[in-house]
Amino acid sequence: MAYTTFDFSVVDHVARIVFNRPDKANAMVLPFWQEMVDVFAEIDDRPEVRAVVISSTGKHFTGGLDLAAFAGIASDMMKGDRGRVGEQMRRTVAEMQETFAVIDRCRVPVLAAVQGGCVGGGVDLISACDMRYCTSDAWFCIQEINIGMTADVGTLQRLPHLMPSGLVRELAYTGRRMPAEEAFRCGLVNTVFDSHEAMIDAVLEIAKTIASKSPLAIHGTKDMLNYTRDHSVADALNYMQVWQAGMFLTKDLMEQMQANQEKRPAKFDDLLPAKKLVRRRR
Repeated sequence: MAYTTFDFSVVDHVARIVFNRPDKANAMVLPFWQEMVDVFAEIDDRPEVRAVVISSTGKHFTGGLDLAAFAGIASDMMKGDRGRVGEQMRRTVAEMQETFAVIDRCRVPVLAAVQGGCVGGGVDLISACDMRYCTSDAWFCIQEINIGMTADVGTLQRLPHLMPSGLVRELAYTGRRMPAEEAFRCGLVNTVFDSHEAMIDAVLEIAKTIASKSPLAIHGTKDMLNYTRDHSVADALNYMQVWQAGMFLTKDLMEQMQANQEKRPAKFDDLLPAKKLVRRRR
């Protein structure tokens, strides 16, 4: 399907999502929130996809939530019964959280390539990705505190799993900008690049390497890492036992061993598509 807030393509098993509104700092207008859910549903429907790269165009990765686009919604919430409006707000936040939860739940690794400013909702987005890379001019800001609100779509829930809690709190309480080198030192980003071109080339190469591995093994690895993040070690080890009982005996093992012996790239079948007996899209 066609998307208006980003370009989407799939080449050599790697899906690319490229924000395409540089003149507006790639701000997250209303259609963006639905389109991200839709594009990850499409990715889930396409078993040939084995990795995803999210990048951007222009000076900034994203300026975050487009406040003007949401002004009407905010105005409506100032009216009506307080309890009912509050209940409606809770469901609205849940819908917006889904926009980045689909990244976290994606069956394949998602890589973010950041240049310039990554503001507000941009931090929510990249914190849901598997890996993050940036240019030397990049900076990150939990902007919500600067406009009098609490970040509500994932930053405060996921960022403490990626970097020291004290630093997360400092950024969340002060709203200051964290430059690229600091983001690298604290582990938020894996690598800092001198230019946007060098970053995109390197990140796509990493994605291609991931795509060359057994898709079943990659899916299992991501599933285990996410489960371990959210559960105790004992629960995660038990889940690993169950996973291996069902997924270990695959021809991917023999193919990889044979390819290693023959000194050639391994060739793996795509995962099977879902039956889609029940399909819900927002």
